[in-house]
Amino acid sequence: MKIIISEFMGAAAVAQLQRNFDVVYDPALVDQPDALRRALTDAHGLIVRNRTQVHSSLLAEAPRIKVVGRLGVGLDNIDVQACASRNIKVIPATGANARAVAEYVIVSAMMLLRRSFLSSSQMAQGSWPRNQFSEGHESGGKVLGLVGFGGIGRLTASLAQGLGFTVIAHDPGVSAASPVWDEAGVQPVDLSQLLDQAHVVSLHVPLVDSTRNLFDAETIARMRPDAVLINTARGGIVDEAALAMALKEGRLAGAALDVFSDEPLTAENHFADVPNLILTPHIAGVTAESNQRVSQMIADEVAKSLNN
Repeated sequence: MKIIISEFMGAAAVAQLQRNFDVVYDPALVDQPDALRRALTDAHGLIVRNRTQVHSSLLAEAPRIKVVGRLGVGLDNIDVQACASRNIKVIPATGANARAVAEYVIVSAMMLLRRSFLSSSQMAQGSWPRNQFSEGHESGGKVLGLVGFGGIGRLTASLAQGLGFTVIAHDPGVSAASPVWDEAGVQPVDLSQLLDQAHVVSLHVPLVDSTRNLFDAETIARMRPDAVLINTARGGIVDEAALAMALKEGRLAGAALDVFSDEPLTAENHFADVPNLILTPHIAGVTAESNQRVSQMIADEVAKSLNN
C-alpha cells in the first residue's frame, strides 16, 4: 500500500512507515498541487499538517484513499464531511502537541506582561531604555482568561496556576455544572466577564462560523487596555487589521499571534511598525519533542488503519 506525506514529519516515524509501506515523503508537495494530485492517484493513505488542503477536489484524484492522518489537531484544512461520505478515516494527533502549545502561551504571556524582553533591537542600537521597560508586570495575581477549555486550555490553566495566575474560562461547549471546572480550579464565565477581568486572553477554539472574527474591533475594544491577546488556535478568529490598530493606538497592551488568516504570512499584511507584538509562523505546537510525539502517533494510527 502507498502513503503520501506532503508536509514535514519526524524522520523516525517516516522510516517506520517505509518498512511496511510504499512511502512518498516529500514536504515540498504542499506547494506543488499538480504533483500532489498525480501522487495520490494510486495512494491509500495521506499524511498532512495544516497547509495541505484536503478538499473534495483533491480527494477526487485519490480513488483508493482510505485514511488521512493530520500531524496536528485542527481539521479546518480537511473536508471531514467529504471524507466521511467516502468512508475515509480522518485521524488527528489529539493531545500530542498540547504541552508545546500551552508552554508557548505561558512564555508569550510573561514576555508581553513584562515587556522588557521586547527591548533587544533598541539595546543592539546602543540605547539604554531602562525607564521605558521598568513598568512591566509580574504574572502573580494576574487573571488569565481562556476562550475555549478543551485539553490544551486545561493544560495551559494548570501551568498558569503554578505561576500565580487566577484562571477563568469561557466555553459554551462545557456545562457550568461539569466537574472539570472544580477539578481544574477554574471559574467558568461568559465572554463579557472574561473580557472585563482578564489581563491575558488566550484563544483555544476551532475556526467555525461562530468563531470567525470573534475578536473583531468591537470585541477587542471590550478588553482591558492593559490586557494582552494570544492566538495559537486558528487564523480568522482575530480580525488582524483591528488588532493592529488597537496596538498602534495603545488600546491594547500587546499580542502574540502564531496563526493568520492567510498563511504563509506575506509582506502585504497589517503588522508593519506595530508595537508590543510577537509573530511566529504557526509553530506553537511544534517542538522537537512534540513533533516526535505527533509523528509517532500518526504513523502508528495510519498503519493500523491501513492494516485493518
